Amino acid sequence: MSSNKQLQELSKQGVAVWLDDLSRERIQSGGLAKLAKDMSVVGVTTNPTIFQGAITKSDLYDEQVRECKRLGMTIDETVRMLTTHDVRDACDILRPAADSSNGRDGRVSIEVDPRRARDTEGTNAEARTLWWMVNRPNLFIKIPATVECLPAITATIARGISVNVTLIFSLERYKAVMDAYLSGLEQRVADGGSLEGLESVASFFVSRVDTEIDNRLDAIASDDAKAARGKAGLANAQLAYQAYEEVIASDRWKALAAKGAHVQRPLWASTGVKNPDYPDTMYISDLVAPDTVNTMPEKTLDAYADHGKLGTPVTQTYDTAAATMKELAALGIDYDDVVKVLEDEGLEKFEKSWHELLDSVKAEVDAK
Repeated sequence: MSSNKQLQELSKQGVAVWLDDLSRERIQSGGLAKLAKDMSVVGVTTNPTIFQGAITKSDLYDEQVRECKRLGMTIDETVRMLTTHDVRDACDILRPAADSSNGRDGRVSIEVDPRRARDTEGTNAEARTLWWMVNRPNLFIKIPATVECLPAITATIARGISVNVTLIFSLERYKAVMDAYLSGLEQRVADGGSLEGLESVASFFVSRVDTEIDNRLDAIASDDAKAARGKAGLANAQLAYQAYEEVIASDRWKALAAKGAHVQRPLWASTGVKNPDYPDTMYISDLVAPDTVNTMPEKTLDAYADHGKLGTPVTQTYDTAAATMKELAALGIDYDDVVKVLEDEGLEKFEKSWHELLDSVKAEVDAK
C-alpha cells in the first residue's frame, strides 16, 4: 500500500489530515502544495513555537523585516505582519480543499497572542483584528480554552468568525468549550446572522497527557503503575469523543443543525509520540472516528504514510477508556491536578515561545 493510500484510507474514515507546521520556505518551495496533492493534507495549524522556528531558520523573511523597520513598526507589529503574511499565503494554497469541502477543510490556524490567555476582552479584540488582517474565509482564529477565554469563543463565533479552540486537556473543559460554541451559534442566529461558512474545531491534546501521567506513574514504581503507562492520552481523548457524541445527539444541537450549523469537530492535537518506546503512529491509529481532525508534525505524517494502520474505532473504546481512567485514579493519579498542570505549562510554553519570537525578530530588525 502506498503512502498516499494509507492517508486516503484515514480520510475515508472521517479523519481530516492536517499538518502541524508552517514556514515561508514550505510555502514558497511548493512543499505545502505537494503535501496537499500527494499526502491528503487538507489543513494547517500553527503556534508561536512553529513561527519562532520558521523565522529564525530562514532568510526569506529578511526583506519584509527591513520594510517593517523602514515603516517604524514595533516588534509586535512586525511579528504580526510576518505571521499573517504566511498564514494568508497558506490559506490561498489550501483554498481548493476549502472550496471542495464547502469550507470545512482547507483551513489554516493563527493564534491570538498567548499573553492574552487570561484576558477575555483582549482576546476578543485580537480575534477580530487577525480575522480582518488575514482576510481569508478559510482561516481559523486559535483561542485558548482557558476559563477567561470561553466568553471570547462565544463572542467570536457570534460574529461569524471561525475558531480553533486550543489547549484542551480535560473532559470538563472540553464540555465547556462545546457549550461556548453552541452559545455562539445561538447568539448569531438570534442576531439574524448567517451560519454559512462558520466552522470550528476543538483541539484536544493527547501526548502531553501521557507524558505527565507517565512521570507520575514512574514515581509510584509498582508493577500496576508500570502496566498503566502510555494509556491515559488515548483514553482521555476517546472519552472526549464520547462527550462530543452526547452533545450532537442533544435537542439543543439538533435545533442548531436544522438552521444550518456545522459541528465543532474534535481535533486531536499533540499527536507526535514523545516516548520512543511507544508506536510512533499510536495517536493516529487509535483515534479514528467520523468528523475528526488529526493535526500531525511532518515526522508523524510520514510515519503513518509509511506504516500506519487503522486501529479500533474510537466508538468501540469507551468502556476500556473509562476503565483505564478508573485504574489510574486507583493508583493515585489526580486527574484534576494533571490537567491543571498541563494547561498552566501549555500557556507558559506558548508565552515563552512568543517572547522568543519577539526577541528573534528584534534581533533581525537590529541587524538590518
